[in-house]
Amino acid sequence: MDEPAEDLGLTDFGLRRWRMSDVDALEGAMCESRDHLAQWMPWAASADRAHVIGFLTRNIEEWESRRTFGYAITSDDVVIGACSLMRRHTNGLDIGYWLHPRWTGRGLATMATAALVAQGFRLTGISHIEIHHDAANSASGAIARRLGFTEIGRVRLPEGPVTPGEVGIDVVWRITADEWKAAASHSPW
Repeated sequence: MDEPAEDLGLTDFGLRRWRMSDVDALEGAMCESRDHLAQWMPWAASADRAHVIGFLTRNIEEWESRRTFGYAITSDDVVIGACSLMRRHTNGLDIGYWLHPRWTGRGLATMATAALVAQGFRLTGISHIEIHHDAANSASGAIARRLGFTEIGRVRLPEGPVTPGEVGIDVVWRITADEWKAAASHSPW
């Protein structure tokens, strides 16, 4: 398979490919999440409508070129976050995600990540998937751990922390296709 499904309807929420008509919904979710996201994501502090339009435009272009597969995380058609599969290294993908703070603590980021991992391993030539996060972001580490990823390294970033919540150490988690198959065979997701 050359690209993942565009719409992943899940039990309590959904993942669907971004579209330009999401400008208002995404701008609202990002604005309401600014304080929460700015702790970990440098773009969040200054995100405005132009940023949102650029983000959606890039997502559409990168999907077509098969570099990044970006999804809106929705609940009853309301945008509550974002996640993506990104081709950043040979034979592998990275996963990124964020949720509106009103939706955290419900397992939605874990379920969205599990859905992306499953889709990622359906793509031709993918041998592993990684999650990268700052060492201070324990919530992201918990998602990787719950899904069976293995921590493979910690890298001190030369530029140091770039957001208020960071310590400047990138934690790298990885799961292979065989590890995912074993983990998924006895998991609730």
